[in-house]
Amino acid sequence: MSGNVVHLHKNTDPPTGPDAPTVLTVVPPSPVEPLWVRSGRALKTAVTHETTRTTVRATARHSLYVVGGARIVARRTWDGRTAARYERMLRAAEAAGNHEAAAEWEERGQRYREARHRRRMELLHSPLDAAKGAAVSAGMGVGGLVLLGVAMAIATKDATQVVTPLMAVIKFINLMITIVQVVWGPLISIGPLLALLALWAVGSKQQAAPTWALPATTRSSEGEPITPSIVVKALRDLGVPALRNAIKEMGDAGAAMLGPIRIAGCGVEVDVTLPSGVSTIEVQNRRRKLAENLTRHEHEVFVNIPQAARTVRLWVADSGALDEPIGPSPLVTDDALTADYAKGKAPWGQDLRGDAASLSLYQRHLLITGLSNQGKTAALRALALWLALDRSVQFRVADLKGAGDWAMFDGLATVLIQGPTDDHVIEATEMVEGGVSEMERRLQAPPGTAFPPLILLVDEAQVAFMCPVVDADKRPYGGSKATSRYFMAARKVHNQGRAVNVLLWQGTQDPTDQNLPKLVREGAHTRASLALGTESQARMALGDKAVDGGAAPNLLRPGLDKGTVVVASDGIAIPAGQSSITVRTHYIDTEKATEIAERAKAMRDGVTTLHAVERGEERDPLADIATVLGDAPRVLTADVLKRLSTLNAEAYGRWTPGDLKRVLEDAGAEPYKSDGRMVVGRDRVMRALVNRDGDDSASAAK
Repeated sequence: MSGNVVHLHKNTDPPTGPDAPTVLTVVPPSPVEPLWVRSGRALKTAVTHETTRTTVRATARHSLYVVGGARIVARRTWDGRTAARYERMLRAAEAAGNHEAAAEWEERGQRYREARHRRRMELLHSPLDAAKGAAVSAGMGVGGLVLLGVAMAIATKDATQVVTPLMAVIKFINLMITIVQVVWGPLISIGPLLALLALWAVGSKQQAAPTWALPATTRSSEGEPITPSIVVKALRDLGVPALRNAIKEMGDAGAAMLGPIRIAGCGVEVDVTLPSGVSTIEVQNRRRKLAENLTRHEHEVFVNIPQAARTVRLWVADSGALDEPIGPSPLVTDDALTADYAKGKAPWGQDLRGDAASLSLYQRHLLITGLSNQGKTAALRALALWLALDRSVQFRVADLKGAGDWAMFDGLATVLIQGPTDDHVIEATEMVEGGVSEMERRLQAPPGTAFPPLILLVDEAQVAFMCPVVDADKRPYGGSKATSRYFMAARKVHNQGRAVNVLLWQGTQDPTDQNLPKLVREGAHTRASLALGTESQARMALGDKAVDGGAAPNLLRPGLDKGTVVVASDGIAIPAGQSSITVRTHYIDTEKATEIAERAKAMRDGVTTLHAVERGEERDPLADIATVLGDAPRVLTADVLKRLSTLNAEAYGRWTPGDLKRVLEDAGAEPYKSDGRMVVGRDRVMRALVNRDGDDSASAAK
């Protein structure tokens, strides 16, 4: 039974009781791991333990500080003894194309060489001159000591005092020699240690060790101040061989590529003139790596192209600055603020430099997209609220979310539809189609006729595009085909509405080809996007040109960059060479938005808001004109329009003198002047009605 373990216990099987027999049970031993397996596991644990790694890193770091310090001291000594510094500056100036600076550094280097040559020639004669000087000095010194001793001897009348000063000097020299003999031994022993300590101090101050060996505290994520050396290192490590080689040839003078580092809003801005052979697009395409090299997040670094050739402009935010809110909107702080549709610009927010960003809305269709709950409605509503402060602007609003975000436009917009159902989509579609009818009427007006701006605003437009309902003629309300009613109405407004100030503003989320057809999104003059999920969505939102030029709403952080939009439009100031700009929009909450809307309402005579597009009975305009004329032989055209509006505001509330004139001319009862004012004659209208009814009867008889 060798190798087995013997356990002594009572048998738990029957019989039971205090007199149960005791039995021996043989239990096989548990397997034992070989010694080399356990040793290997212990060694692996020791190697991978955090304490071990920290110790190895610390040892390597401090050792490499000495090596790096020696390299730095040697480099400084070499620079001080040779013209290497001037050569580097000369190459840097040549690489930057600054020939004047190159010539100046060449001249300085030549002067340094001439001065060094003079010093070396003087050293050739210095031993002889030093010997002569020492002999003269020694003679004068001994003579002086003897004269001093003679004076002392005369004063004390003791001839032995003549040599006293000379002996004192000899004893002092002997004392110095003794001190040196005592100190020299320890100095020889600790001298190398002091030298190593000095080299370590230099290396430690310059962090002359690989990144992996540096302590974690030196790699803080808080972001370092942007200095020329940090920018140069970031560019050198960008992964562009031509750029790295050019900077390497420049040495520390790579900063010659940089312009002055200027404070720009909540960050800094610097222009970088790239060496020959390096394209600006190579730097733009490495934005993330550049940001990481600058110890910033990708969204905190922007690469623009200024007008200067072969130059990139870097804007680097202060670490965490873009996460701080911007100030309130001027719409909130300035109660006297007004708007001007044609000449003004809406105060929308701030650009990344901290400058005010304002957007012109004059004759521009608008599209704003983004993921859900990123501030799309608030950004769109801020523009509408500003424009509402121009009393000439008319609004027709359809909010297909129906959460009350546009409720303050009740009494401000002539149409306000709120709700997400198919019935609301039908009403929104008919609202846009009504805008098409108004556009066509304006297009047929006499040349030079001025028209008030009409904004057709549809929020959550993806609901309309995705609506599956069809009408009585089997035409779908949603979709992107030529039979789609909403799609075709939007296309018609995009095609011709701008010329007569009929504009379509749309807000939609999560753009795809299904909920935002290509022809509709490309018809918008101003395209803005909040945070999106993918680059393909960014291209749908802003277009290929903007994305290829650096626009990246898909890099915005959902939830963290709420209200931040990337804008592609000629209505906003965009840096030269760029196709888009990033704007942090002002947030106006519902309470403040209601206050602004009330100010806009106070500027108007009163607007009746329809909450649905009524489908009333067909009106007979000529018969209604005859009705409002009554028994008067003639009535001013302005009074006729007022009476028609009172008779049926929905049918005639938006009529203009041109509408009235067109109906009367078609019937053969055109207005005429009486006492210098345009009037409508009752006899002409009644005769036109009789003639029309007669023609209708004759046609029916046939």
